[in-house]
Amino acid sequence: MKRVFLAATVLAGVALGGAAQAQNTGTARGKVVDDKGQGLTEVVVAIEYQGGMTRKFNAKTNKKGEYTQVGLQPGVYRFTASKEGYQGTFVETKINLGEPTYLPDIKLTPKAAAGAAAAGGAVDKGNAELKASFEKATSLMQAGKLDEAEAEYRTLAAAHPDVPQIHHNLAVLLTKKKDTAGAEAEYQKALEVRPDYTEGYAGLSNLYLTSGQGPKAVELLTKAVAARPQDASLQFQLGFAQFTTGQYEPAEAAFKAASTLDPANAEPYYYLGTIALTTGKTAECATNLEKYLSMKPTNAQNAATAPQLLQACKAK
Repeated sequence: MKRVFLAATVLAGVALGGAAQAQNTGTARGKVVDDKGQGLTEVVVAIEYQGGMTRKFNAKTNKKGEYTQVGLQPGVYRFTASKEGYQGTFVETKINLGEPTYLPDIKLTPKAAAGAAAAGGAVDKGNAELKASFEKATSLMQAGKLDEAEAEYRTLAAAHPDVPQIHHNLAVLLTKKKDTAGAEAEYQKALEVRPDYTEGYAGLSNLYLTSGQGPKAVELLTKAVAARPQDASLQFQLGFAQFTTGQYEPAEAAFKAASTLDPANAEPYYYLGTIALTTGKTAECATNLEKYLSMKPTNAQNAATAPQLLQACKAK
């Protein structure tokens, strides 16, 4: 039987951030790539809220194909990427409060290649059916009908074992049902299918941290960063796991790497300041926290705590 492969861009992921914190709005980060996986610059990404109220934003990719949008109220958004000479496409993702939501890559195909692919109508139909089933399962989960949602996800996973988002959402659901072992297994399946699936690492490391398995989170992310040292999200997640488990020196190195790779992310400076305060480096503490506050951070909890930490730094 011919398998139907579904691009990451058609599934609405429900992600758990590895260092989720409460905040007033959410932030979306993603990347637009070509059919060879290379980042595309100057791509316009139209962002539209799908909850009925009109909320529209526009972002543009940088030289690496990356884009960022802050100030998003929580909910499901459609991210539509378009560039002259390419077939436009979109991804729908739920934006949560807390640390940035990292979207799956949006792949743009040259229009000539897209026209040739259009002949595969059966594949398109299969993708549409899979998307509908996935959305049904996700809606059931969000409505609290966990048993029904689990049955839907397991049927999908059996039919499409190579789609990491299915395993990811099933893991989120099993976490809600307090089935830690089952959730761990599904996160691992998602990462086996797609070893560069950042949301999978975030979800699994968060599961380890919240279930008292901090060393496993550090081990997982250390291996992931070794394989992808230029991934700012993984560096940040590793720093947070190390920070949470009291490994301040390696956490400091990871947060510094994250801030270098993603200068627009304020959060590494908050943790660098906190580490400096904890380890008695008051000058570094003040420098990092002042930098953090100057970037107008959107993490409400950290932003509220930072002035108090800064005052403590200056008092020493």
